Amino acid sequence: MSRGSISIDGVGKAFGTATVLHEVNLSIEGGSFVTLLGPSGCGKTTLLRLIAGFLEPSRGTIAIDGAPMQGVPPRRRPLGMVFQNLALFPHLDVFENVAYGMRIRGTAASEISARVSKFLGLVGLAGFERRRIGQLSGGQKQRVALARSLALEPAILLLDEPLSALDLQLRRQLQVELKSIQRQLATTFVFVTHDQEEATMLSDTIVVMEGGHVRQVGTPGEIYRRPASPFVARFVGDINMLDGRIEAVDATTVSVSVAGQAISVPRSAVVGAASAGRACQLACRPESVRLTTQAGTLSLEGRVSALHRLGPTVKAVLDTPLGPLTALSMADTPHVAELAEGKTAHLSVPYDTFTLFAST
Repeated sequence: MSRGSISIDGVGKAFGTATVLHEVNLSIEGGSFVTLLGPSGCGKTTLLRLIAGFLEPSRGTIAIDGAPMQGVPPRRRPLGMVFQNLALFPHLDVFENVAYGMRIRGTAASEISARVSKFLGLVGLAGFERRRIGQLSGGQKQRVALARSLALEPAILLLDEPLSALDLQLRRQLQVELKSIQRQLATTFVFVTHDQEEATMLSDTIVVMEGGHVRQVGTPGEIYRRPASPFVARFVGDINMLDGRIEAVDATTVSVSVAGQAISVPRSAVVGAASAGRACQLACRPESVRLTTQAGTLSLEGRVSALHRLGPTVKAVLDTPLGPLTALSMADTPHVAELAEGKTAHLSVPYDTFTLFAST
């Protein structure tokens, strides 16, 4: 078993009559970067606090490196935590902020000095040892908080939306640095965010949560390409959703009618139980909507109702017989440069890029 592994088995949490986590089962591999992703109130921070030991489960068990954590206080768990509120000590300089936890644990002075130097260097703050917290920028404070947690050399680092208060450019910079640090140390990072782009950029594994339930666990690519539910499809990236009805099912394909248009998708694209007569939703990503007509695909005409040029890409919203569809293309793609609002465009969607969600 890798150092820093976490096993969550049947964990639920209720506050009085309100249940905020329902039967969570999750296995986190040691040394991985795992993100708990979901909207506000989905239970991700509660789950993080259960792992940390600030809360006890109402049912189920949590184990770290195979050892049950029931009744083990936070200070005795092999983990560190970086909060959204950084909780730095303004009356102490950078060195003493990073050293604080080690002093509490009785670490030798020579070891403290070595670790402070090591981890301030790792987060890009070598030479800042005697700066006061009030003299630091927001990004520098974030680095101090990270160094303070890492200096305790935990097997697991829990991060509760630590970058959410930063401006976009600094946030992107720290995301790159955070991923690099995690790779160098091979420490298990469990990161909480509601930002799907951040989750996709940082994570080995994403845990998508909604209403206290885990809806899907997978790599960023798996969750983006094959979402397990309409909620996941909408929450992780832009998506086109079309309402339809299943007309026929055979060994290899499912035939669907959408606004009178027949569409056939592979059986491998179906989520749920497909049967004739059942309502369904067809989902496809905007980059799968191609502004050209190709044989063997769903081909349509649409009127451009909105056009957004975003650097090297163009996002076009088209009114089609099936309903509105969004297409995302590179600006230098043929047929894209001539696009304009109010004009008619030809578009196609390869059948194998659809995901079909069968209604329950």
